Amino acid sequence: MEPQNYLITASTGIGAETARQLARLGHRLFIVSRRTEHCEALAAELRGLGSETGFLAGDLTDPEFAPKAVSECVETFHRLDGLFNVAGISARRLGDAPLHECAEQGWQISLETNVTTQYRMCRESLRVMLAQEPHPGTGQRGAILNMSSILGIHPEPTHFSAIAYATGKGAIIAMTRSAAAFYAKHRIRINALAPALVHTPMSARASEDLEVLELIARKQSLTGGVIPIRDAAAAAVFLLTESSRSITGEVLEVDAGWNLS
Repeated sequence: MEPQNYLITASTGIGAETARQLARLGHRLFIVSRRTEHCEALAAELRGLGSETGFLAGDLTDPEFAPKAVSECVETFHRLDGLFNVAGISARRLGDAPLHECAEQGWQISLETNVTTQYRMCRESLRVMLAQEPHPGTGQRGAILNMSSILGIHPEPTHFSAIAYATGKGAIIAMTRSAAAFYAKHRIRINALAPALVHTPMSARASEDLEVLELIARKQSLTGGVIPIRDAAAAAVFLLTESSRSITGEVLEVDAGWNLS
């Protein structure tokens, strides 16, 4: 597999593990995340795996940051072959809740962080991809993978009823499919990943709740519990690389059977 250049909007969780797997395949990485120390630590790890790696720390909710991040990635590697739009938050502590209880702050911050940031990164990446020649190895100008969630497709009302989060993840699917239809003729692929409960820092609260774990053992019967992070990352690598070169507009549910339960 010929080395390509990937921008990933995370320095922990599924994004970081995806970067590690891409690095082991010989690809170049550009990491974007809020905290400088997390960027530096992951970049050092990726370089240790033999990957050329750059990074930029900053706030993705700042409208001026996405253009800067994409520009610096292109300055570093002279091309952008793939974007993994993975950064996001849970806004429960800010008031995200069932609809009749959802606080204005929880709604606004959740949608801004989980949806608007992905829109901006897609917009800036597409502007670059449209202007570059198709890759000689794949015949394509680029690939974008957006992070959705199983909750944007298959709700669970008992423990996962945060309405702003679910709404945002559903919106990401709509954006992904609409954009994929438009940009296919330009040889740009756009897909979404919709994991169920994966073992990440963001899922720590749920992963330590005995009632949630009992539910997850039934909902995710294929793994008998929380999905290993390497499995979700492997699905992301598939959708970002040449292995999925004929796939666009798809939403891959990495859910260990959640949607069947």
